[in-house]
Amino acid sequence: MAVAANKRPVMTLFSGANCMYSHQVRIVLAEKGVSVDIHLAEKDNLPEALHEINPYGTVPTLIDRELGLYQANIIMEYLDERFPHPPLMPVYPVMRGRSRLMMHRIESDWYSLAERIMTGNDADSARKELTEALLAVAPIFGEAPYFMSEEFSLVDCFMAPLLWRLPQLGIELTGSGASELKDYMLRLFERESFQASLTDIEREIRS
Repeated sequence: MAVAANKRPVMTLFSGANCMYSHQVRIVLAEKGVSVDIHLAEKDNLPEALHEINPYGTVPTLIDRELGLYQANIIMEYLDERFPHPPLMPVYPVMRGRSRLMMHRIESDWYSLAERIMTGNDADSARKELTEALLAVAPIFGEAPYFMSEEFSLVDCFMAPLLWRLPQLGIELTGSGASELKDYMLRLFERESFQASLTDIEREIRS
């Protein structure tokens, strides 16, 4: 996969080709304009170099010179601190705390439902629950362009991969709240950084 900027890469990212967590990190890298070598790797064929850095053998895994990091949220916050412009976390501690809590809830509540749908573990129930949860929060997207914020943030980087995959999850947004949520999705998907973050496989989801 092409590097995120026209510079000599200083970082390497091992990423799944259709992995929501890897997608989060790719969005942040593109938003920051970081030069990075992205190696697409599947769970059953991970390179030895990744296992040497990450004992869990998972993607995403980031190498920055002699530093190896894994877990998407850890990588994302590291990148936001390492490359502070544009900032993707609020300045004030209270708002930063709220953002971290929201990211935790998105991962724990909504990503877990998406995983159930994709693995076929009571998929119909999970699909209904996720659809209702997304529509329930939709009114907030009529109040600000991004997730409870005037500025694009790491919370949006959590939301975007999930929302992009709604067709893959068999979720169609209709009824109350659907228009606000669809408008928010359009704002995310039209960002240059989001388009740059997509792999060929991910593009096919909405082709």
